[in-house]
Parts: sequence; structure tokens; C-alpha cells
Amino acid sequence: MAEPTILAAMALEGALGWPSSLHARIGHPVGLFARIITGCERALNRPARPDWQRRLAGLAAMLALIGTAACMSALAVLGVRALAGHWAWAVLALLAWPALAARSLDDHVSPVLAALEAGDLVAARRRVGMIVGRETRELDEAGVARAAIESLAESFCDGVAAPLFWLVLGGLPGVWAYKAINTADSLIGHPEEPLRAYGWAAARIDDLVNLIPARLAGLLLCLVGGGGWGTMLRDHALHASPNAGWPEAAMAGVLGVRLAGPVRYDGVTAEKPWIGREGGEAGAADLRRALGVYRRACAVLASGALILGIAGSAWQV
Repeated sequence: MAEPTILAAMALEGALGWPSSLHARIGHPVGLFARIITGCERALNRPARPDWQRRLAGLAAMLALIGTAACMSALAVLGVRALAGHWAWAVLALLAWPALAARSLDDHVSPVLAALEAGDLVAARRRVGMIVGRETRELDEAGVARAAIESLAESFCDGVAAPLFWLVLGGLPGVWAYKAINTADSLIGHPEEPLRAYGWAAARIDDLVNLIPARLAGLLLCLVGGGGWGTMLRDHALHASPNAGWPEAAMAGVLGVRLAGPVRYDGVTAEKPWIGREGGEAGAADLRRALGVYRRACAVLASGALILGIAGSAWQV
């Protein structure tokens, strides 16, 4: 995609996020994906069917979802270029804007920090519960800080690095196909029944499209954080995801804290291994440092996009 479009989309999202007033009026595009994904799951994921049939059904649904997202985006690009002329880049930036989430993620994590620093653990639990899937009502300060840091690190890939990667590589069709895949993984890509077989394709496709962005995200966090390389290389494989472990282990190493460990989901404790096991307990100060690392990493990504844009323009001249 042309560099003015990418830079304008990043600038819009960095300045505004996704405003709550806009969300109240029109929702968010991923909400449409979510409705399609859950509707397909209800219709196609029949528990009485054998696993191989449910896997095929899940794969067919994913291919249809990805194809629809990419084709509709490609048609939108053609229509905008035909109708908007020289201003097509600005309209395309508006269409790409909701696919990025750097400011939005910051806006969700910052209230957790504010509550922790104010000593309001109840509010901190409630706010972190809005961004993580684990149970939060019994978390202490370390548990809240750890959950927020993990979400920040993992979402740096899913919400910032990967969408930008696919926007640069595939334009509007690329980024919205990625968002469709990532939304499907979050909704149905679970190893538990009744989604284990049906959601298999969503999980594996998400693993594939995040393969490069996750490693780039981890490297970037170590670079701007001034360390963490050893922890990232040693502990990334301890995460259940083949990709999320890279930015999470990088952040653990940069901050010198331990992340992951046992967590509770729906009343059941999952015994996850510690990442950065030699680190200390996380706290409000570490969450503040994590936000600083995250913001610097986002700034580097924006600068990189700008440099690539300038280089591309110079090459064309």
C-alpha cells in the first residue's frame, strides 16, 4: 500500500485510537467478523460429528471468511481509487485506521496502571479483567500487573506489529484478512471442547500469519528496552502459543520480572510455566516501565514506516 495511506492511518489511530463515541454509534469492524464467526460456529460445529468433519467445517469457514474479507477490501480499494482520484490515499487511510490498535491498547492498559498507583486494587482487577480472559477477582497487585504486562506484550504483536506488517505487505486486503483471522483465533481457536476440532484451522492459520510479526515484535521490544535477549531466546517456547512467547519473554527479560505462571480460567487453575523465572514479582512500577517500552516500540515502528515510505518515494523518482 502507498506510504501516505499507511502513515495517515497510523497517525489517525495514534491520535484518536477508536473513539468510544464512534464505537457507540457504529461499533467496530471486528464486531462484524465476530458475528459472522460465531454464527458459522453455531451452524457448522455439530458435536455429534467426528473430529475430522468438524476440522473440515472449520477450515471451510475460515477460507470463506478470509476470502470474503480480502475480496471486499480489494473491491473497496478499486472503488475508492476510481471515485476519489488524487484523494484516494486519504479515504484508504480511513478504511485502514480501525485495523490498527496502538493507541487503543495503550488506552486500555493505562487505566489499570492508574488504579494500581492509586492503591485501588478492586478497580485494577475490574479494568484488567476487560483485557484478559483469566479470572481477576482474586488477583493481588502482582497478579494484576503481570496480567496487564502479558496482555500489553502479546497485543503489541496482534494489535500493532502484525497489522502493520500485513498492511505494508498486502494493503487493505492484507490487513483486514489478518484481522479476520486474528478475531477468529480469539473466538474459536481454543484447545478445549467443543471448539478443539472446529477451531483447529483458525488457530493454525493465526499461528502462520503471526510467525514473522511475533519475532519482529520480540526483537523490537528487546532493542528499545535495552536487553532481554537471553530471556526471549530461552523462554519463548514455554508459552503455549508458538508466537506469543516471543514478545512476552522479551518483555519479561527487559523488565526483569517473571510472567505467566499458574492462572485460573472458569474456576480451573492452569499450571503454566514461568517466563523469566529468575525475575522478581511484577508491580505498578514495572507496568509503568512496560508501557514506556511499548510506546518506544510503537514509535520505532512508526519511524520505520516513515523511512520506508521516504525510501520508496526516492526509489520511484
